[in-house]
Amino acid sequence: MNDKINPIRPTDNDARAIAAALLREARVASLGTVDPDTQGPAVSRIVVAHYGAGRVVTMISDLSLHTKALDKDPRCSLLIGEAGKGDPLAHPRMTVIANAVRLPPDAKADEEFAGRFLALHPKTRLYFGFTDFSFWRFDIVRVDLNGGFGKAYRLEPADLAQA
Repeated sequence: MNDKINPIRPTDNDARAIAAALLREARVASLGTVDPDTQGPAVSRIVVAHYGAGRVVTMISDLSLHTKALDKDPRCSLLIGEAGKGDPLAHPRMTVIANAVRLPPDAKADEEFAGRFLALHPKTRLYFGFTDFSFWRFDIVRVDLNGGFGKAYRLEPADLAQA
């Protein structure tokens, strides 16, 4: 009999807190999409901002491959979490499985929303006047959290809203 140990721990308040902190502190993420030409995986680096209750947004150009990919297939993933000193695999990180939604052009005019984004990424003000840049929201489907060695969790969107 081959009994495998499930490495995923039950989600608890510590896991929720780690995931919420990673979202709040994230300034960049690796974005995984499906390449529209090859149907293969594609990864790029984007700037992100947390916008309360487990919501993540970005601002990207229509000229980029990842925008073309998201327009064709909104399924994506974000790798969030930076390696610190020492063993890079000992630091918390998470894969966010999501569906990307392009926000309407008036999102740039929403002072609270745009202001929060600009506070985190002041250099993006250069792109606000460019018509090819849009805000995108990532609707989270699930989160696979690695809180460090031996701390694997699977979280649902409701877990992030609770944190």
